[in-house]
Amino acid sequence: MTADCIFCKIVKGEIPSTRILETDEVYSFLDINPINPGHLLVIPKKHFNTIFEIPDSILAELMPCVKRLSKAVYRAVSAEGINIVQNNYRAAGQLIDHAHFHVIPRFSNDGFLTSWPGKTASPEDLNRVKEKILNLLEK
Repeated sequence: MTADCIFCKIVKGEIPSTRILETDEVYSFLDINPINPGHLLVIPKKHFNTIFEIPDSILAELMPCVKRLSKAVYRAVSAEGINIVQNNYRAAGQLIDHAHFHVIPRFSNDGFLTSWPGKTASPEDLNRVKEKILNLLEK
């Protein structure tokens, strides 16, 4: 835990939250600025800045919680869809430096994007990126 992290303070009970689920490694609570009603956050209790730092053993507990919570939120608010969002670093939209997953219920008329605009890539571009990824893929 870090002293200045808002999510660490929530886990420690120093800042109130509307807790939904808690396990040994995972804490989930409703977002205080929801995109839609039922929008919640799922976080590891221990402080990790990004997903890259979370040990696989904690991810193995966290991801089933994300799935379970997503199903419950979907039904609870009669959503038409669910987004599961996990941002890493500012360029990707991460605002709080404590790894977290958003579970966001979606509705066809909520006014938010349903997909990101794609860009055309040539087979050569795809193969060039593929090789870079494969060379750096951790075994």
